[in-house]
Amino acid sequence: MVQNSNSSSNKPGSARVRRKSEARRLEILRAAARVFRRSGVAAAGMRDIAEEADLSPGNLYYYFAGKDELLFFCQDQTVDRMLEAAEAARASTLPVADQLRAVIRAHLHYTLEELEGATAHLEIDMLAEDLRRPLIEKRDKYEQAVRALIAKGIKRGEFAPCDTALVARAILGALNWASRWYRPDGKQSVSAIAQGLADYLVRGLAGPPKANPNANTAPARAISGGQT
Repeated sequence: MVQNSNSSSNKPGSARVRRKSEARRLEILRAAARVFRRSGVAAAGMRDIAEEADLSPGNLYYYFAGKDELLFFCQDQTVDRMLEAAEAARASTLPVADQLRAVIRAHLHYTLEELEGATAHLEIDMLAEDLRRPLIEKRDKYEQAVRALIAKGIKRGEFAPCDTALVARAILGALNWASRWYRPDGKQSVSAIAQGLADYLVRGLAGPPKANPNANTAPARAISGGQT
């Protein structure tokens, strides 16, 4: 009984330790992202990342066993957040076009701004197979969520009929490629880029305008001149 009581009382402390460790790992990820942007993922070393994070190399290895683990953490966190955004959009009562816009904005927010891990987000091929496999499964699930939104938009008449797999991959390709050309010191903020791309990509899916049943379709009569 005493052992159980002690175990229970330690849970809040353990949770605080985990939250603190998770926050520190996110700080390290942001430092790593800055190094990745300057040097590229392949050229960046753990010593460079430790220096950027104001840690000794030994302390850095306490949080991440190596660059593979750091890259996995970046991608795993990012895809989890994008999946949450896709589910929140799907569950909303907004028009499907607005649901898809919300997903697009969230995608860019999480890859370009929130974790600043855009470059790392694309480097899935650098990971070992045991790390890459679960990420691919999550990415496939995310792609399916985007495809489902497009299919729902078609069913409701908001979007024109199309190949949902092809269009979803085109949208995701455009969003992921933004990490190649985006610069934090550029002219546009992430929010402006996200809104612009969301409007552009969703507008391309729009179906034909619906006919107005109250519109007068009869040809207008010619108006004769010389009225008094």
